[in-house]
Amino acid sequence: MIIGVGIDVVDVSRFEATLRRTPGLTPRLFTDTERRLPAASLAARFAAKEALAKALGAPVGMRWLDAEVVRGADGRPHLLMTGTVAARADALGARRTHLSMSHDAGIASAVVLVEGDAQVGDEPEDTP
Repeated sequence: MIIGVGIDVVDVSRFEATLRRTPGLTPRLFTDTERRLPAASLAARFAAKEALAKALGAPVGMRWLDAEVVRGADGRPHLLMTGTVAARADALGARRTHLSMSHDAGIASAVVLVEGDAQVGDEPEDTP
């Protein structure tokens, strides 16, 4: 059962300028591991975190550091959720997330799908 879908798009040069202009923003948005990446990758990760927030219903009080984009053994990006983000996902019954990110031509984008286990009675009724 799909719980939520989120999408976000970020202008890489504008995002990079914002990070330069506001140095305290980077440690509030990105984990130590994420901070080592180039600007385009950071913009894509920010888009992923925004898309995740949208897929979870834009919860108030979400901490950006409680969502981290990590590379799986398969090379694909995955979302690691802790703290406030994990609590919201658990409250919604989320079991899996799916993430796609891209950056090209100065634009970074991400799509997140949050999936949960269907409960008895959640399946749509057959309609003629």
